[in-house]
Amino acid sequence: MRDLGAGFGYLIKGQRWVAGHGRWFGFGLLPGLVILVLYAGALIGLGYGADNLTAWATPFADDWSSPWLGLFRGFLTVLVFALGLFLAVITFTAVTLLVGSPFYDSLSEEVDRAAGGEVPESGLSFWRDLWISARDSLRILVRVALYGVLLFALGFIPVVGQTVIPVIGFCVSGFFLTEELTSVALSRRRMELRERLILLRGRKMLALGFGVPLTLAFLVPLVAVFLMPGAVAGATLMVRELTAPPASDPSDPSAPADPVDEHASSRPDATLVLGKAPQPQPPSQAQP
Repeated sequence: MRDLGAGFGYLIKGQRWVAGHGRWFGFGLLPGLVILVLYAGALIGLGYGADNLTAWATPFADDWSSPWLGLFRGFLTVLVFALGLFLAVITFTAVTLLVGSPFYDSLSEEVDRAAGGEVPESGLSFWRDLWISARDSLRILVRVALYGVLLFALGFIPVVGQTVIPVIGFCVSGFFLTEELTSVALSRRRMELRERLILLRGRKMLALGFGVPLTLAFLVPLVAVFLMPGAVAGATLMVRELTAPPASDPSDPSAPADPVDEHASSRPDATLVLGKAPQPQPPSQAQP
């Protein structure tokens, strides 16, 4: 449970970071605004054409009597639009990160620089980075689509399908959303998709605490645009924890010995360290 709170904390820290760096906030808004306009146009077109699409796809129902024909095609029309909206939600982040790759890479580097320490760089060319991002995004979208089909089918189970399955769906979406956002900073650290997934599975609660609230917020596309810069900043801060070297455990027998204790007997006060009381010294004799 502590990791859940920590994940949400990184989300808030990221939003605070961009709020305190207004130039980077505006810089990170540009890709999201462009993709939002494109997605809005696609969804409006789908809304106008969904009924024609369902009529074309179900010619076998042309002879059905009323009201069954209207109910059947009306249900399919709603289903098609809901599926389009679902695809828009799950692909918005991936497409925005892909199109805005130069913007978000720069933002992530600035967060690393402001936090102190090393600022990793992938060392790859822009086009190589873009190809790897596109390839990994496609792999993630395939995984999400497979989970989506499975959960959609399970959604028809009475009671469970209307309670447990939606919760699982949000958890799956939140986990993969975290993967997409952390990939900006992890790719600069030369971590492949498989390594990134293993890393996040090891801290699954942390990933869910970050990604699930963001998934709920991203259901509103306009909110997603304004949260995206802070989400990238928060994901970068979380990556710094995930990739930090583990602190040495004093109780570990393989840990190096404490140099203070190792050389204790050579110090002038070694008798105190070893638990021996100092012996009284005779008074010095005055020289004539």
